[in-house]
Amino acid sequence: MARQEAFSARLIEAMARTGMKQADVIHAASKYGGRLGKSQVSQYVSGKTVPRRNVMALLAQVLGVREVWLADGMGPMVDESHSANDANSVTRGAWQESASGPAKMGDDNEAPASADDVTRASARPAAASNSFTSNPKRSASMREFKKSTKLDNVLYDVRGPVADEAARMESEGLRILKLNIGNPAPFGFRTPDEVVTDMRQQLPDCEGYSDSRGLFSARKAIMQYAQIKNLPNVGMEDIYTGNGVSELIQLTMNALLDNGDEILIPSPDYPLWTACATLAGGVPVHYVCDEQAEWCPDIADMEAKVTERTKAIVIINPNNPTGAVYPREILEQIVEIARRHQLMILSDEIYDRLCMDGYEHISVASLAPDLPCVTFSGLSKSHMIAGYRIGWMVLSGDKRCMRDFIYGINMLSNMRLCSNVPAQSIVQTALGGHQSVTSYIVPGGRVYEQRNYVYEALNAIDGITAVKPKAAFYIFPKMDVKKFNITDDEQFALDLLHQKRILITRGGGFNWDKPDHFRIVYLPRMEVLREAMTDLADFFEHYRQH
Repeated sequence: MARQEAFSARLIEAMARTGMKQADVIHAASKYGGRLGKSQVSQYVSGKTVPRRNVMALLAQVLGVREVWLADGMGPMVDESHSANDANSVTRGAWQESASGPAKMGDDNEAPASADDVTRASARPAAASNSFTSNPKRSASMREFKKSTKLDNVLYDVRGPVADEAARMESEGLRILKLNIGNPAPFGFRTPDEVVTDMRQQLPDCEGYSDSRGLFSARKAIMQYAQIKNLPNVGMEDIYTGNGVSELIQLTMNALLDNGDEILIPSPDYPLWTACATLAGGVPVHYVCDEQAEWCPDIADMEAKVTERTKAIVIINPNNPTGAVYPREILEQIVEIARRHQLMILSDEIYDRLCMDGYEHISVASLAPDLPCVTFSGLSKSHMIAGYRIGWMVLSGDKRCMRDFIYGINMLSNMRLCSNVPAQSIVQTALGGHQSVTSYIVPGGRVYEQRNYVYEALNAIDGITAVKPKAAFYIFPKMDVKKFNITDDEQFALDLLHQKRILITRGGGFNWDKPDHFRIVYLPRMEVLREAMTDLADFFEHYRQH
C-alpha cells in the first residue's frame, strides 16, 4: 500500500506542476497514441493501484517528467537540462493541440475526475520512446504506429484490464485466486492417459502439414460423431479442424460477413463471437437470453432484431457464461426464425458432453436439414486438453446455398495451411474411447459437486441470486445493484480483486448491458472454492460501491 500511496503523491505533484486535471491527462494520452480510462486514472490518483510499465511510460511522457522518478521517486522530477517552464509548454502543447479545441477539458471550472468515475478503463502500450530523437542522424521524430482502428470496438475482458491488474499484483508476490477462465489443467483436471499415450506414439508421424481441413482419421471420427448427433448431409469434405474453436469462429466470420452485415449473437455471450464479428466488419446485434426462463433465448426479442441486413444467428448451447442447456422447443423456434428469414445458423456446442442432471444436449443442426448450418465443437473442455488446441466445425443441411461461403472457408483454411497436427492425431482416440469426463459430471464427481456447492453458497449471500447451471464450468450470478450501489461492474471487479484477491470476469465482459452480473468458474478444488465463497460472502456483507 505504501508504494501505491507514494506513487499517487508523485502523480498528483506532476499533474499540479503542469496544471492538468485527470480529464486532461486522459485527453493528452490519446495525443501520444495511448488510451486511458477515467476509472483507471482515478485508481492511480487515489492510490489504489500502480500502473504497469507501459502505462507508466505513457503517463511520464504526458506529464513531461522522468519515468524513473514517477515510478520509483529516483532522481529529479524532470531532466535537469530543461527548465520547468519548457517542460510545461511542451506538455501543454501536446494536450491542447486540436482544431476543434478539446483544450476545454482543462478548463478551471471542471471538477477533477474522482474514484467514482464509472467509465470502463483500458490501456494499450504507449508509442515508442522519443529517446531516438537525440540521434543526430535523424531530422524528425519517427512516426507513431497505432493499433488498427478495426480494434476500436473489440472487447475481450476475460483477459482484460482487471486480469492485467491481477497479473501486476501477482508480480509483487500476492496470491490471486483465479475464477475467471475455464482452463481445467491448473485445477488438477488431467488429460486421459490414453490420449497422451497416443499423441506420444504418433508424434514422429506429425512433423509435416496435413490437409488444410485436417487429418483423414480426425475428420472421419468427427463425421461419425456428427452422425451420432444426427447432423444431416455431412460428408468428409464438410469437416474442418482448427486450433481450437476460437480460430474457426474467426475464420467463419471473415468468410461470411461483409462490412455492415448484421449477425444475431446472444447476450450474455462468449465475447469472442462479438469480437470476431466486429473485426470482420460485421455488426453484432445482441438478442437477450432471459434469466427468468433459465437463461434461454428470448425468441420474441430475437425475431424483433432481424433486419434485411441480418445474415446469421449464433447460438451457444450449452451456454457460456450461464451454463444453460436449450430444450428442443426453443431450438425449434430458433430454426423457424432462420427458416422464415433465410438465415444461416452458427452453433457453438463445445460443452455438449458436459451436461448434468440428466439434461440432453440436442444439436440444432439436427432440426434444420433444409438450412445452412455450421456446428462448432472440440476437445478442450470435454477431455481437459485446452492447451492442445483442437476444435472443429461441421457444415450441414442445405449446402447448395452456401457454395460461395464454402469457397471462402476453403481459401482461408488453405492460407493458414493446417491446424496443429499432433493434436489432430488424438481426435479418433478421444471421441471413440472411454469418455472420462462422464465421471466428473454425475453425483459424486468433481464438477457436479463443485457446481452444487457454488450454486448454494452464492444464493446464501444476501443480495446475490443465481440460476443453477445445467452444463459446463460456469455460473452467472446476479447482484442487487441497489443494495450494493453498483453502477460500474468493472469497478466492482477491481474492488473484489484488491480487497479479497479474487479474480472474476464482470458481466459486461460478456456483452451484458447492465452492471449486475459476473461469472465464476467453479473448477478449483472444493477447499479452494470454500475459501473463495467465504471471502465473497464477507465482501458483499460490507460492500457498497463509492
